[in-house]
Amino acid sequence: MLRKKTCIAMLLAGGQGSRLGILTKNVAKPAVPYGGKYRIIDFPLSNCTNSGIDTVGVLTQYQPLELNAYIGSGAPWDLDISNGGVFVLPPYQKGKSGEWYRGTANAIYQNMAFIEQYHPDYVLILSGDHIYKMDYNAMLDYHISHGADATIAVREVPWEEASRFGIMNTDPDGTIVEFEEKPQNPKSNKASMGVYIFTWEKLRHYLTEDEADKNSSNDFGKNIIPNMLRDKQVLVAYDFNGYWKDVGTIESLWEANMDLIDNPMPMNMHDKKWRIYSKNPGMPPHYISEGAVVTDTLITEGCEVYGKVNHSVLFAGVVVEEGADIEYSVVMPGSIIKRGAIVRRSIVAENATVGAGSIIGEDSGNIAVIGQGVTLPAGVSVPSGTQVDESYTF
Repeated sequence: MLRKKTCIAMLLAGGQGSRLGILTKNVAKPAVPYGGKYRIIDFPLSNCTNSGIDTVGVLTQYQPLELNAYIGSGAPWDLDISNGGVFVLPPYQKGKSGEWYRGTANAIYQNMAFIEQYHPDYVLILSGDHIYKMDYNAMLDYHISHGADATIAVREVPWEEASRFGIMNTDPDGTIVEFEEKPQNPKSNKASMGVYIFTWEKLRHYLTEDEADKNSSNDFGKNIIPNMLRDKQVLVAYDFNGYWKDVGTIESLWEANMDLIDNPMPMNMHDKKWRIYSKNPGMPPHYISEGAVVTDTLITEGCEVYGKVNHSVLFAGVVVEEGADIEYSVVMPGSIIKRGAIVRRSIVAENATVGAGSIIGEDSGNIAVIGQGVTLPAGVSVPSGTQVDESYTF
């Protein structure tokens, strides 16, 4: 028997990420690069480590290969321990039947045997596609002190955006009295962050009940939480006031990268007491040539810059050739921007090549995207909002 844990985390990392378009064509959303040296999943994993939660199940499904390889033994996040650690949990065949995860609640239900190994008092449910720093231990203390059956992290969003979120309506003491999924006329602007703590005994009961309901969507927001409210269970809202970004769309991922260039950053990435850990690519220091012009830009190891870069994020191993001009863009690991190319308000995915003299994106409009491994010919033009993969024809 494994040693009992007070709280373990289950990280939902299996979403297809269709709103990220060609960026998730071959990669699970949580494995998408972010911020020069990270991947999205680094944030919830680092939060777990910093919060003292040392047992994490990562539920994968869609295009898991790169994500699985990236997580490995969990060493970068100090999660390679003998009693606990990080575990990749794909769907698997049980007896003669095997099935994909049908929803967020079903994904947890299918892994109840994993959870039961640790006999936890509480289970923390996380999403793998949000950028934020959060002390889950403080949230757990709040859950315990309020005698809650479920605690849902919320943050206030602008009223005009509230209809895009799951909204928690609460009493003055923070008790949740109603949950509305993307309401047309919201009564509150407290949006669910998709971070939940459940008392395991209660969650186990509701997961089992939900699984038996053939009409259920097997979803936390649509089924588990409303069912608990119906039964007058104690649900409380935990207010979070820090930086939080759902990077589920091209525009929001681009914005979250641009946020890191702001001075001061809206999220302190230099906090030595709450580090965000990642897998180090082990490359040499970056090089900026004498003729290069670099302003307001994050540059990671292994980069070689000979051209002009302004207000952009360059990931590890990026090469910007002489005469190339990059502005307000995100260039992911291993990509090459050839001589004389112009890149504006764009995302260039991993190991792509932008041909000499090509023009990518525009000074306004939606973000242009060059897909992973794509090699653009010289002298082509890619308008704003265009997504280019291997099948794109010029």
